[in-house]
Amino acid sequence: MRILVTGGAGFIGSHLIDRLMADHHEVICLDNFFTGRRHNVWQWVDHPNFELIRHDVTDPIRLEIDQIYHLACPASPVHYQYNPVKTIKTNMLGTLYMLGLAKRVRARILLASTSEVYGDPTVHPQREDYWGNVNPIGIRSCYDEGKRVAETLAFDYHRQNQVDIRVARIFNTYGPRMLENDGRVVSNFIVQALQGIPLTVYGTGQQTRSFCYVSDLVEGLIRLMSGEIIGPVNLGNPVEYTVLSLAQRIQGMINPDTAIEYQPLPTDDPQQRQPDISLAMKELSWQPGVGLKEGLQQTITYFKSQLLTKAGPMDSLASMSENKLS
Repeated sequence: MRILVTGGAGFIGSHLIDRLMADHHEVICLDNFFTGRRHNVWQWVDHPNFELIRHDVTDPIRLEIDQIYHLACPASPVHYQYNPVKTIKTNMLGTLYMLGLAKRVRARILLASTSEVYGDPTVHPQREDYWGNVNPIGIRSCYDEGKRVAETLAFDYHRQNQVDIRVARIFNTYGPRMLENDGRVVSNFIVQALQGIPLTVYGTGQQTRSFCYVSDLVEGLIRLMSGEIIGPVNLGNPVEYTVLSLAQRIQGMINPDTAIEYQPLPTDDPQQRQPDISLAMKELSWQPGVGLKEGLQQTITYFKSQLLTKAGPMDSLASMSENKLS
C-alpha cells in the first residue's frame, strides 16, 4: 500500500515507518520537525519506497494514498505547552485536513489519540467507555481537549461522510528515539541518572503510570489499522507502577548512588493512569510482550549512545522559535 505517516520523523512515527518499510509498503513521511528528527528516518531517505516531506499539518496537502496514520502532534507536556495555541491548532486543523484528505481519496485513517482524553481519571483502570475528567481551561487542555476534539471530528466524518476511521488511545510509551528533554518520566530519569544528577520526582511520587515499549505499541497500531474495529481502543501496558518506584528502578539499573529530589506536582497532573486493554485483547488479539526491565535496558543503551556522541536529541529544538508562530 501507499501509506502516509504524519509526524513520521518523531519517536513513535519513526518506529512505525521502520515497520511499514520492512513490510514493503510505499511510505510518505510528513513532518515539520518541531519534535521529529530527520536522523530517525535517515536510513530510508534514498529508498525508492520512501518519501520525506517537510510540511505542517495545519496547512492542507493533496496526496494520493491508501492509508493515513495521523500521529502529528507534540506529545510531551514540555513540548505541547511550549506553544499551546499551535498544539490545539495541530490537533484540530491537522486532524480536519487529514480527515478531508481521507474522504477525498477514500483512504483509511488511524487517529493517534491519547490516554490524556481521560484527564485525571475518577475511574480506574480506564476503559474506553469512560468519558474522562478533563480541565477544559487548564495548562494541559491544549493537548487533552485538542485530542478529544480530534476524536469528535473523526467520528463525525465517519458518521456523516462514511470516512473509514480507526482511533487509538495511546498510553505512556517509551523506548529509543525519545527526546532527552521531553519532560517525560522515563527519559527524565534515565538522562538524570546517566549524568549523575538527582532524579526529579514530582509530588510524593505515588502517582501511577503504565509504560508500554514502543515496539509493542507499533504492533497494536498496525493491528488496529488492519482490523475491523473502529475504536476507540486503548493501547498501552496494563502493568501499573508508581513514579517513585520507576525512579528507584532506573536508579538501581544505572547509578544507585544518584539522589532522588522531590519537587511540587505540576498543575492537573493525573494521579492514576492505567489502561484496561480488554477490548484490544479481544478484538485485535494484542497485548504488550516487552517487560519493563528489558525495555528500560534498551532505552538506557540508546541514551548512553546519545550522550556519548553529544548529538541528536537537542537538534529538533533548534527550530522551536520558528514553529512558535500561531
